[in-house]
Amino acid sequence: MKEMWTMWKNTRMVILTALTAGIFAALLIPFKSIPIIPGITEFRPAQIITTTFPLFFGPAGAWGVAIGNLIGDFFGTLGPGSFFGFFGNLFEGYVIYKIWQALKKEPTLKSGQDFLQYALAVILSGAVCAMIIAWGLEILGMYPFAVLGTIISLNNTIVPIVLGPPLILLLYPRIKKWDLIWTEIMDEEDISTVKSPGLGLALMWIGGLGGLVVGLLLSTGMYGAKLAGFGVGSTGPAVILGVLPFIVIFLASAVAFPSRSSKE
Repeated sequence: MKEMWTMWKNTRMVILTALTAGIFAALLIPFKSIPIIPGITEFRPAQIITTTFPLFFGPAGAWGVAIGNLIGDFFGTLGPGSFFGFFGNLFEGYVIYKIWQALKKEPTLKSGQDFLQYALAVILSGAVCAMIIAWGLEILGMYPFAVLGTIISLNNTIVPIVLGPPLILLLYPRIKKWDLIWTEIMDEEDISTVKSPGLGLALMWIGGLGGLVVGLLLSTGMYGAKLAGFGVGSTGPAVILGVLPFIVIFLASAVAFPSRSSKE
């Protein structure tokens, strides 16, 4: 995770962060008029940026979508949940670029296996984002975990899986030609070098997908909430405490996950 902080001393990475934030916000704002949960979330085709730009721009893409999401919140959904929305989107982008880096692949899709791995990465990143935001709003007592966990995970998965691959194939040759791939921009010493990809991936899947599943089970089983069911069920401490260990496990993946540049 070292590169998440060291990137801020690199002017080109900062510019890519601003570019990502601007594009993400520009795609978010028009759809604020199509709410799924008024004041909380809406139909979000902009999530395609969350699963593509971090592939190219690494931590700049992750920070960019987090900042862009916060900017978008100022146009109708700003509230206490925006704090968790910021970090949910940040880690959604983080998951995408970390998985691809662990696989030691170029940020493009060249085979059926690449498409499958991209789809799995999108599913996990969407689950992580949903887990963090749903858990946060559970703490705030705003909505049951089952409501947001379901909606956000689907919202963050369907469009990126369908539209992400064409966008990646369209943009990659140009971004590569312009030397904007993040591992070619950042200095090697500014990228963390922990080398436990198997452990990192395992912790990420257990923490991310496991936390979402456990949260949904606790929310529906103990508190009577329904998946995507508005006004049904209530929040409760069992969900908060039950999901917390999985968030810790997910964060632990950062110290075991490889970040070595593909320039090796």
